[in-house]
Amino acid sequence: MSHDVSHDTGHDTGHGLTADDVRDVPEAWEVLGTTEHFTARVISARTDTVRMPGDGTADRDYVQHPGSVAVVALDGADRVLLLRQYRHPVRRLLWELPAGIRDVPGEPLVECAARELAEEAGYRAATWHTLVDILTSPGMSDERIRVFLARDLTALAPGELDFVRQHEEVDMPVVWVPLAEAVGKALSGSIHNAPAVAGILAAYAASSDGFTALRPPGAEEA
Repeated sequence: MSHDVSHDTGHDTGHGLTADDVRDVPEAWEVLGTTEHFTARVISARTDTVRMPGDGTADRDYVQHPGSVAVVALDGADRVLLLRQYRHPVRRLLWELPAGIRDVPGEPLVECAARELAEEAGYRAATWHTLVDILTSPGMSDERIRVFLARDLTALAPGELDFVRQHEEVDMPVVWVPLAEAVGKALSGSIHNAPAVAGILAAYAASSDGFTALRPPGAEEA
């Protein structure tokens, strides 16, 4: 059943915004003070005291993260490559996209993504597009992930990749799943990983016009 919301006003803030204004933009409210709690190998945690509208203040705790990339690798049969990895914080085996941290300063994001696709899945891709950009949990972390679409895949030959899997990556099986079936798994709650869900749904939507509307791989992050 459809619901006509053409006359619904919701919470009127008086800003007079329309659908044309829906675009995330940079904004930085005044920070009056910062407390650094700890710095670990990848992340750090801090509390900022932020000036709020109306001249009030509030403390905001968050995690700083260098950012990540992820890859929707799509083969000629419209199957997406998914790998299973143990994630200790949630105590689950999750089905995910090949992905990794932006841990090489100055490295183009598409090169980071190509490296992760090779190391985690053993493939290279001839055709790359920017698929979608996501902020994983903007209320508590500044982590951003760029998800790429990779096509025209070639499997790497044995010995072609100088990479040794360690820790969770030692037990990381790979499965090819038809894209439409992967969409169903995301919508049914069988897949929980945020970039996997976003990437699968974005790839399915973008496939309707043959991926012609996608941004180039070197598109600037907004």
